[in-house]
Amino acid sequence: MTFLASQGRYKNMTYNRVGKSGLKLPALSLGLWHNFGSVDNFENAKSLIFRAFDAGITHFDLANNYGPQPGSAEENFGRIVQQHLNHYRDEIIISTKAGYPMWNGPYGDGGSRKYLIASLDQSLKRMGLDYVDIFYSHRFDPDTPLEETMMALDQAVRSGKALYAGISNYGPKQTQKAIEILTDFGTPLLIHQHKYSMFVRELENGTQEVLAKNGIGCIAFSPLAQGMLTDKYFDGIPENSRAAKVTGYLQTDSITKDLLEKAKKLSDLAGYRNQSLAQMALAWVLNNPVVDSVLIGASNVRQIEENIEMLKNVNFSDDEKATIKQILE
Repeated sequence: MTFLASQGRYKNMTYNRVGKSGLKLPALSLGLWHNFGSVDNFENAKSLIFRAFDAGITHFDLANNYGPQPGSAEENFGRIVQQHLNHYRDEIIISTKAGYPMWNGPYGDGGSRKYLIASLDQSLKRMGLDYVDIFYSHRFDPDTPLEETMMALDQAVRSGKALYAGISNYGPKQTQKAIEILTDFGTPLLIHQHKYSMFVRELENGTQEVLAKNGIGCIAFSPLAQGMLTDKYFDGIPENSRAAKVTGYLQTDSITKDLLEKAKKLSDLAGYRNQSLAQMALAWVLNNPVVDSVLIGASNVRQIEENIEMLKNVNFSDDEKATIKQILE
């Protein structure tokens, strides 16, 4: 049966302009890093995407190596798009990335033009698409001239295989140089995808100033610190959590006593705001003036619905900001 989206899907979502570009992204975007691979339940993945789109989440973020197995998240997403969302393609932003190891040999990793263009072609084939909206260099490669990596992004856009160019996991100096190179090519940098949360704040160490100065957008990933900014780990490691999965990125030794104590104090403050800790953590990330959208992950529909409820209370009083700063110090 063909999926029919809710008629009211745009009523309650906020859309923010990406930097100084003409593109808008939803305040919340759905990342397919986890729970969409070949080891995951396909029907659940489909329900997550349907619920997100029904709620006005128009941006779906992938990478060539998302899975596991690598590539399987794109394959599954492609099946869903072709079977159910093709008639909504012009209402959807699809992004993918390349930069981390993907296939054997010297051409399956890094920032070379050879790897990035081949990877994009493979991603399009897996998803059954003619183009993606945003194509990212997933990481800075110190072994490849930055000019070559940016040349690949420029080629992707000029060929029509991508509409916009993005970077991810770049430091401030690398970001500034990437902006200058792409500007010279005539393909401006649209967006930087950066890890950012109450617990991980490297974005504030120079990169956000570069983005603000140049009018470049920012989308934050891992805003809940892989679940540490939720109440999930307050009473141990749940069996179905990321930390419990062998294939998961978060390992149990990352969940320290100090972080748990801070999370519990933050949770108490969130309660005074009539929010969950996760909702408050997402709102906090959105309060950074350079952040245009926040990438959320989800393993069930209820998590998406809870995250969307956060949009009803995104502002913080001065006292709340001071309390958060004290907790995090």
